Amino acid sequence: MCEEFASLMGSEFEMSMMGELSFFLGLQVKQASNGTSICQEKYIKEFLEKFPMLDAKPIVTPMGTNSKLDADDSGPMVHETMYIGIIGSLMYLTTRRYDIMFSVGMCARFQACPKESHLKAAKWILRYLKKTEDLVLLYPLEDSFELVGYADAYYAGYQVDRKRTLGMAHFLGSSLISWGTKKQIEWLFLQLKHNM
Repeated sequence: MCEEFASLMGSEFEMSMMGELSFFLGLQVKQASNGTSICQEKYIKEFLEKFPMLDAKPIVTPMGTNSKLDADDSGPMVHETMYIGIIGSLMYLTTRRYDIMFSVGMCARFQACPKESHLKAAKWILRYLKKTEDLVLLYPLEDSFELVGYADAYYAGYQVDRKRTLGMAHFLGSSLISWGTKKQIEWLFLQLKHNM
């Protein structure tokens, strides 16, 4: 079937078959008899090298348990371009690293006017990535096709505007296939409350 598909596509488009996928857009893909695994270890190492954090002390959580980021109006400013670069690279990682999504989202809110406290929180995430750079998403070959979704809300936890943060995750069998977090819009919450 693969050869037939390649022949059909080759007759319509200019293309070449490069064999089994192993590396694509920063993703390392390994196909084995028990399933397919995806990780970003190489990308993370390059990322840590770009923002000199290779020698940083690794930690086990993506954000401190008592971390409450706010606008920090009185805090010292940091280099905006560097901070935006770190956040942009972290945002790309969230496409396969659901464990950092909430922390990155919190730090991303302060790109317009980053302060030292925000940079410290972003570097905390980098130290966590150093500890977990070899984390893998595994998609087993023999798995069920039962779709299950989970959602949760963090009420009034954001210190600046007190809006809720929603989080969700979807699994196909035992494989995580979709995740996300979002700051809740107030009118949506009121509308849902009214409909109950």
